[in-house]
Amino acid sequence: MPNDHRKTARRPLALVLAATGCCAVLAGCGAAPDPAAPPSGKGPERSATRSAPEPSRTPSSPAPTAPENRSLAGRTVVVDPGHNPGNFQHSKEINQKVNIGTNRKECDTTGTSTNDGYSEASFTLDVSHRLRDLLTARGAKVVLTHDADRPWGPCIDERARIGNAARADAVVSVHADGSAVGNRGFHVILPARVREGAADTAKIVGPSRELGERIADRFARATGTAPANYLGNGTGLDVRDDLGGLNLSTVPKVFVECGNMRDPKDAQLLASAAWRQKAAQGIADGIATYLQG
Repeated sequence: MPNDHRKTARRPLALVLAATGCCAVLAGCGAAPDPAAPPSGKGPERSATRSAPEPSRTPSSPAPTAPENRSLAGRTVVVDPGHNPGNFQHSKEINQKVNIGTNRKECDTTGTSTNDGYSEASFTLDVSHRLRDLLTARGAKVVLTHDADRPWGPCIDERARIGNAARADAVVSVHADGSAVGNRGFHVILPARVREGAADTAKIVGPSRELGERIADRFARATGTAPANYLGNGTGLDVRDDLGGLNLSTVPKVFVECGNMRDPKDAQLLASAAWRQKAAQGIADGIATYLQG
């Protein structure tokens, strides 16, 4: 989930660290942590409270050897893997606040995780690699906001600037949610109309909604999963005005919450390499149908 999320309550990481004096692998902090205790949830730009060793996962998928077409030639897509696997080691840096137009917010968070410690940052990077390969095979130029090639970040405002600087035809930020058990399904977050400070989304609200609707449709088809049962009234769409990554974007952009890592049934899907490939396929198909008009 993007670190700007509002849905599930979380304590700022700096407060957790100050109160406990220890930190586990994700953002898990607490004196004498109970290994059986699950981490708390988070929303886009939220944090988890513990971590365990991550299960083995299949690395990013190889690019298809026989791409079906080159229909996206000349198009630029920015793929934004939510969070960074190294964020948990840089609490001071990621807790510094940045300007998101409407207010100031933490640079980033660690993200959430499944009960057995599969981190959102690892999930988003894996899906983003698969998505990059699928889009590249169709001829698109793909820019990643990061590739775990930096110690932490980038901050949410820098992520927006990367998409803007690339003059992207579409930007997709990949995430997974950290909501309550029983809350299942995917959703796509769309920018609200915001005009305040450095934020002005007037020109991207319409195209971003179209992008989000295409992705929601194709994601459901590819993965066989339903839209979220806890927001969006069954549409799989949620409009937000508090996400810096959307507020500061000048190009069409959405966030995709692929599922809820805190629900065991959703978590089982998210931990599956085969399902992650389907998720990437659904996002790629949605982007392609949007760009092709």
